[in-house]
Amino acid sequence: MPDGLATDETRSLAVWIAAPRQVEVRREERRTPGPKDVRVAAVVSGVSAGSELLVYRGLAPPDLDPDLPTVAGSFALPVKFGYASVGRVVEVGAAVSSPAVGDLVFVHHPHQSEYVVPADFPLPLPAAVPPNVGVFTANLETAVTVALDAAPRLGEAVLVVGQGVVGLLITMLLGRVAGTVITVDGFERRRDASLRAGAGHALAPHDDLAVEVRDLTDGRGADVVVEVTGEPRALQSCLDAVAFGGTIIVASWYGTRPVTLDLGAAFHRRRVRLVSSQVSTLDPSLSGRWTRERRSELVRQLLGQLPLGGLISHRFPIADAERAYRLLDEQPGEALQVVLEYDSPVQRGG
Repeated sequence: MPDGLATDETRSLAVWIAAPRQVEVRREERRTPGPKDVRVAAVVSGVSAGSELLVYRGLAPPDLDPDLPTVAGSFALPVKFGYASVGRVVEVGAAVSSPAVGDLVFVHHPHQSEYVVPADFPLPLPAAVPPNVGVFTANLETAVTVALDAAPRLGEAVLVVGQGVVGLLITMLLGRVAGTVITVDGFERRRDASLRAGAGHALAPHDDLAVEVRDLTDGRGADVVVEVTGEPRALQSCLDAVAFGGTIIVASWYGTRPVTLDLGAAFHRRRVRLVSSQVSTLDPSLSGRWTRERRSELVRQLLGQLPLGGLISHRFPIADAERAYRLLDEQPGEALQVVLEYDSPVQRGG
């Protein structure tokens, strides 16, 4: 670890986005846990190539408040941002009965070597789930939410546009229920990964994409389309490829970038539905049956069922966090899931 970043008993290391495309690893004072708190020593954390990369590029709305209490700063930058940390509980408050010291937990927390959170904030991970798999918990929550919003019927064709990590997870899930899953991505590595994830066809984007999708669906187009590229221009291709009466799920966060769509041609006549999907809430129409707790339990089950470990393409120590972000920003076709690793006797011992 570079000079000046070595931890001591009173400090932890935290990743901050100080300005657009500028990452700093800062030393922070350790907090003392309160009676209802736990201290977690991080083992590994996942860097998001979606919302987190958007913030890194300075494209998040500066007046939008982050929706996690563990985030520090603001999208106006600087900000300590991230939401996929796996660690071990190393200290508990006097009033805490669970989790216990030594438990492996997932926490919606920025990249930080050690931190204190309320005891009801961590999600205990199943004993058989290794830390590297647990890091997918947040993205799986997103994918499950999108799958619930998409709700394809038996035998329907689903088009998933974008095969980053979240797109691949959506492909895995919708492949369990849809008749056909077609994926689109501009990078060969991601297209290959989508076929392994269960896609029946993996296409590269091109001018006649809608024609190709119709050829694969007996002329109908896709019954359900999921847009998860993070690129505003991709939404038009989704409109062009969807079937009459079909649904488009917009799972991307475009930040401050505008979206231009052609809604003056066939959009109204084809009775297309545009639906927003975001992990913070569930579809109100499902409230009688689905809760965040039910979704969390499903995610815990899926962690042990889906082939997730192979999605990790790059690992960096926390001191090299800047390299991790730069890789995702400058070489997106080379990376799938990028993780930061934390090395200490406590973490190695579990």
